[in-house]
Amino acid sequence: MANTLKSKIELNVELDENRVPEKLNWSAQDGGIDNEEAKAIMLSVWDSNAQETLKIDLWTKDMPVDEMKLFFHQTLVTMSDTFMRATHDEKMTATMKDFCDYFAEKLELKKN
Repeated sequence: MANTLKSKIELNVELDENRVPEKLNWSAQDGGIDNEEAKAIMLSVWDSNAQETLKIDLWTKDMPVDEMKLFFHQTLVTMSDTFMRATHDEKMTATMKDFCDYFAEKLELKKN
């Protein structure tokens, strides 16, 4: 029997008395990340049995709105890239990229 490899990603959330996130930290040893601070986390998990997405969206109360807008834009761009790799659907990927450009334009985000 072959050895099974495992990788662990850990998320830690420090909450205030109202259960609002004050600090977010994450670790991924295989990626060389050890207890790094984050201001926001979006995690989606596919439940194949229920045919639905389970998700966790967290951000700290000191996450600046301008950074949240950038975070969303970059997440949308990354989702477009992931969609292309997963489906090879060039037409829909182009449509998604067009929306990402529209989103950035409407929010007056700087091109990186």
